[in-house]
Amino acid sequence: MGGVGKKPTAGPSGVKDWISTACRFAMDRNDFRRNLLVNLGLFAAGVWVARNLSDFDLMSPQPVT
Repeated sequence: MGGVGKKPTAGPSGVKDWISTACRFAMDRNDFRRNLLVNLGLFAAGVWVARNLSDFDLMSPQPVT
C-alpha cells in the first residue's frame, strides 16, 4: 500500500523539486511578495507579446510568396 498513488519520475529529482517549488511559488495565495512577482512577470510577458505581435495586421492581404 505504500506506493499505490505514486507516479514514476521521468527525470532527476532536482528537476522535479524545481518544478514543485515553482508551482508552490506561483500558487501560494497568502504571500503578497510572491503574488506581486508573479503578477509583474505575467504583465511583462503580456507587454512583450503585445509589442512583438503589434506589427501583424491580420485583416490586411498577405503578400504572395
